[in-house]
Amino acid sequence: MIEAQHLVKWYGPVQAIDGLSFEVPAGEVVGFLGPNGAGKSTTIRMLTGYLPPTSGTATIAGHNMLTDSRAARRKIGYLPESTPLYTEMRVSEYLHFCGKLFGMNRADRVKRIDEVTDKCGLSHNKRRVIGQLSKGNRQRVGIAQALLHDPPVLILDEPTSGLDPQQTLAFRELVQELRGKHTIMLSSHILPEIERSADRVIIIANGRIAAQGTPAELRERASQGGAVLVEAKASPEQMTHTLQAIRQVKAVRTEKHGDWCRAVIHSKDQSDLREPVAQALSAKGFTIREMHLEAPTLERYFVEAVVRRGA
Repeated sequence: MIEAQHLVKWYGPVQAIDGLSFEVPAGEVVGFLGPNGAGKSTTIRMLTGYLPPTSGTATIAGHNMLTDSRAARRKIGYLPESTPLYTEMRVSEYLHFCGKLFGMNRADRVKRIDEVTDKCGLSHNKRRVIGQLSKGNRQRVGIAQALLHDPPVLILDEPTSGLDPQQTLAFRELVQELRGKHTIMLSSHILPEIERSADRVIIIANGRIAAQGTPAELRERASQGGAVLVEAKASPEQMTHTLQAIRQVKAVRTEKHGDWCRAVIHSKDQSDLREPVAQALSAKGFTIREMHLEAPTLERYFVEAVVRRGA
């Protein structure tokens, strides 16, 4: 449904995107991640037709964005990072205006405006002037316009920006409702939100794909060689000396808690250190109160993937 093939973008002597290729099949929710300057916004602007690539192609629902731009754009609901709103208009007026741009007749506009304002929690604000709304409610108006013409593809750039926790939860529920009916591309710097909402994650750095996979797959990769957290009855000095003597240990960080010491231990070779750590501490007679592997997170894998790319 969304296809990028060898996308390249140069800004003068600076290359922002370097041969980016990926596909998003129909009905999938994809999280699009990357550090600042990685090329996320540039990629999104090329996919939505706001920016032409230097080379390569972007295809939306079978329509080439360069050679069949109007048809491709009609298939997209787009929420930019900075939502462009006419703040002097009322919410319903603005949505009617957007509907006209999409070529919708009045009857369809009225029906869809009722539907999307209800989905986005704006029913009680339809008659309010946009400039009088909170930042979170303005963001909801932006989401409503993206949904208005019921496009098969939704590209949402920082959709939860400005939303409070309750509004963010409502947005997450909206994504679940839209899942399967629309192909959704979410760009966000809030990794836990992507982890909860996306079927698959694409991480870019320096204009190239650094990693991709399901959140579970990326967490699994992050768990390989994960740090061991252990708490034992010993001094920090005793813990450090004992643990650093283990051949596979790369680094040890300790913290004193009364008579107990908590240590975070990193492996040299991504091996599971729990057994050698338990043996070493037991051999010294130190009582172990707790030991477990650090819980893998998408955030940890994101950082590792970006570091590997040198971003």
